[in-house]
Amino acid sequence: MQFIDRGKISVKAGDGGNGKSSMRREKFVPKGGPDGGDGGKGGDVVMEADANVNTLLNFRFNRRFTADDGGAGDVKKQFGRGGADCVIKVPLGTVVRDAATGEVVADLTALGQRAVVAKGGRGGRGNAKFKSASRRAPTFAEFGEPGESRELELELKLLADVGLVGYPSVGKSSLIAAVSSARPEIADYHFTTTVPVLGVVSLDYERSFVMADIPGLIEGAADGVGLGHDFLRHIERTKLILHIVDAAAVDGRDPVEDFAKINAELTRYSEKLSARPQILVANKIDLPAAKDNLPALEALARREGLKFFAISAAAHENLDALINFIGSKLDELAAQIEPTVEAVKVIDVADDDPVIIERNDAAEFIVRNRNLEKIVAMTNFDNDEGVRRFQFIWRMKGLDALLKARGITEGTTVHIGGIEFEWHE
Repeated sequence: MQFIDRGKISVKAGDGGNGKSSMRREKFVPKGGPDGGDGGKGGDVVMEADANVNTLLNFRFNRRFTADDGGAGDVKKQFGRGGADCVIKVPLGTVVRDAATGEVVADLTALGQRAVVAKGGRGGRGNAKFKSASRRAPTFAEFGEPGESRELELELKLLADVGLVGYPSVGKSSLIAAVSSARPEIADYHFTTTVPVLGVVSLDYERSFVMADIPGLIEGAADGVGLGHDFLRHIERTKLILHIVDAAAVDGRDPVEDFAKINAELTRYSEKLSARPQILVANKIDLPAAKDNLPALEALARREGLKFFAISAAAHENLDALINFIGSKLDELAAQIEPTVEAVKVIDVADDDPVIIERNDAAEFIVRNRNLEKIVAMTNFDNDEGVRRFQFIWRMKGLDALLKARGITEGTTVHIGGIEFEWHE
């Protein structure tokens, strides 16, 4: 199966339903008063971590997601139906970012975890809601509030307990094949593994852990050389790093130097990542040349304070001891690793919502204010009472004073939320 770990989508939450403007008309009730109901809320766009989704491949072909709009209010103060949510299933470990700001919207690290990434608009109020002691028979109602829309970037970071690092062809794929049921491609050339492979390693009937065989790391990976960034993002979440070196130096490299170079790349990419506990594993000890390098590798492990294992993945030598140690080490680390990002973040409108006034090339004024733009979208300007209500809100916001301070003149066009107004003293 093709592995896709990035995607970009557009989401649009449902608009709120329009409020109803109506008067109660019944026999023997000559002055029934306003009875228009409120519109229903628009559906939200929700991300959900699902065990049945493994990649972001589907988002290459389906990039637009829209929730249902709310239903309109009706007579007799009947509320409109709420719009159905749009639930987007994503793999466990998906990070969701706002494409415009780069802000992390959600980090889905548990099965079934949900995050609202676009909120549905609230339903417009019916005219019954605007009845007051001074306004006994209002004839206006609100339109529904537009639902949020945004561009989102999706990034999948694998959730593995143990991550394998090391130069290409040191035997990472052979190790994961030997200790789990995963069957990665294995061959005598660099970057045989070009997509991450997860293997579940069983310790006993009740305990197991996930090991990730990820594309090989080389010098310069922190700058994106080779498969650098594609590799490093997947190892960020691992609790324990298995640093694999080729004890036989089949490719002519010094395994001690390889260790130093790989750790330098981890440090350059993330100080937090480089601080993860490591186990130094010398592979290919079944080959005669390995004997010459083992003393230096053992000395390296002592200097670095690392647990050292000499194994042969191909010959299944010393694998049981390695796996049992990994299991005990993971038990120690279980309560120590903190999540890198907040698990779920629901976007809320900030309390600070200033009025911003700009000029366009035609010397017209553009007023930006989230709350005011919503009011414009929800106002029925074909209704005189609705227009008067908006004029009252205009005055309460102090827009005239702000526009005068910017030098507005009689008859100048003012834009608010896609609607044009002509300003008069």
